[in-house]
Amino acid sequence: MPASLSGKHALVTGAGRGIGAAIAQALAAEGANITLLGRSLDSLQRTAKMLNGVKTFCVSADVTRTDSISAAVAQARAALGPVSILVNNAGRASSAAFHKTDDELWQTMLAVNLTGTFNGMRECLPDMVKLGYGRIVNVASTAGLVGYRYVAAYCAAKHGVIGLTRSVALEVATRGVTVNAVCPGYTETDLLTEAVSNIVSATGLTPEAARAELLKDNPQKRFVTPAEVANAVLWLCVPGSDAMTGQSIPVAGGEV
Repeated sequence: MPASLSGKHALVTGAGRGIGAAIAQALAAEGANITLLGRSLDSLQRTAKMLNGVKTFCVSADVTRTDSISAAVAQARAALGPVSILVNNAGRASSAAFHKTDDELWQTMLAVNLTGTFNGMRECLPDMVKLGYGRIVNVASTAGLVGYRYVAAYCAAKHGVIGLTRSVALEVATRGVTVNAVCPGYTETDLLTEAVSNIVSATGLTPEAARAELLKDNPQKRFVTPAEVANAVLWLCVPGSDAMTGQSIPVAGGEV
């Protein structure tokens, strides 16, 4: 029996590590050919080595720049054909008290998390409409569903991703294309390590106490794994999830 995504071309941004690498592995396991897009070609190539039995293409690009993402998608299309699955995973989180949030932090959070998602969708959606089939999954955050202290810019950007997801889903609802968001809570990635480090620096807590602080509102009292986020993304891409569109699904141990 062929894999459920056999022959599909899936493009994953931020695919060099963490959640993005896990998503690429999950999609490849179901037979999808994978374009790995990110800033570091070396890290993308390391991920590619973990994907067996499928075609892969690695391309370095800056998702915040229209010219960069446009050129990268064109190269991916030439290598593996039209993009029928897009996972916008590239993101960045920085913290600061609101009154200390300067213009650079604000613009960076919007550019990487929101504009980057917009750029990816705008470049890949025409392929999907032409094919009459497509799956877009935007990796947002629980910060796109609720507010958190000291990350106002990040929260604003991720709330924007949720709104963008809902709007585009309505536009293409009759075209065979679904558009959804997955919203991880605190996940065992480099971003979590940075968050713990920031808490330690600001408060003097030990790393263990800082991690406990982040888990205090989580009913399961544990962090999410990249594989768990990838499983949610995969489900939105495989047959059987066709009626799911415009949704924002928390993967957060019951936190929201």
